[in-house]
Amino acid sequence: MATLPQAQKRLPNGQILTYGRLTWTNIEKPGPDDIAFLSDNYPFHPLDLEDCLSRIQRPKIDEYEDYLFLVLHFPVYNKTARVTTPSQVAIFIGEDYLITIHSGNLKTLVRFFKECNASETTRQQNMGRSSGFLLYAVLDRLVDYCYPILNKIGANVEDVEDRVFSQDSRRTVQELSVLRRDIIAYRRIIRPQIGVIASLEQRERPFLKEDLEAYFGDIADHIGEIWDALEDYKEVIDGLNDTNNTLTSYRINDVMRILTVISVIMMPLTLISGIYGMNLRWLPVADSVYGFAAVVGFMLVIAGSMLLYFRRHGFL
Repeated sequence: MATLPQAQKRLPNGQILTYGRLTWTNIEKPGPDDIAFLSDNYPFHPLDLEDCLSRIQRPKIDEYEDYLFLVLHFPVYNKTARVTTPSQVAIFIGEDYLITIHSGNLKTLVRFFKECNASETTRQQNMGRSSGFLLYAVLDRLVDYCYPILNKIGANVEDVEDRVFSQDSRRTVQELSVLRRDIIAYRRIIRPQIGVIASLEQRERPFLKEDLEAYFGDIADHIGEIWDALEDYKEVIDGLNDTNNTLTSYRINDVMRILTVISVIMMPLTLISGIYGMNLRWLPVADSVYGFAAVVGFMLVIAGSMLLYFRRHGFL
């Protein structure tokens, strides 16, 4: 393996941090030179290295004799599109090293590496035990990073719940659709992680040296909690969507009822005005000076009678 200064020169997009026997290599936006360095200095499978440059890998865990390769996705909220998108992080872990490869938009991971680099105490707490414990610390930070986005979805659900009973149905439908898409996108990110984290919890690896079942179990519990919350939000949104559809149908029916009543009232009035519009002299009061007033009065009586009828029978 290359020495630390030489390795740093050959990693244009990466940084190397060493504490004791443990080395943490963090690579942001990996390029061919970074992958070539890993290929020259570690016994990684070529397909694993190829996966590090791909952005469409499904979350997985590949186990080898002396190292693990993990691909995980974590949520990043896109404010422009108003949807949660996945950000991939690839992880190699062996007996005395941890390598994280990502695009750089997982701010909590970038911040954690900087904290370890800047603080002796933070390095000792997270890198002073084993590579497995450092992996737990990294995953714990990334999973905790999921909660602010989850809480934002919860706040949006409460907001759209209030909107459902407002009169702005068009805006409500739009907000429901956007929020539903966001929840579905988040669920797609979290669901494949459940099996990967469960695999870390259930199996022991000799090269990790330390029994971390309780620690990875804690992360699995957090992932399960996030999944359960997303399931609840999905059910709430589906229920609100049904409620909104019911309210919209009721409002439409209410408007149609009013329009129908108006149409029914206008039908006899239109008939009378059409008959008297033919200018036939034998029509009642056609030649009278008060003919117009009499016809209008008769039409008003008919309209009033029909309005009274509709009101008594609950149409108005």
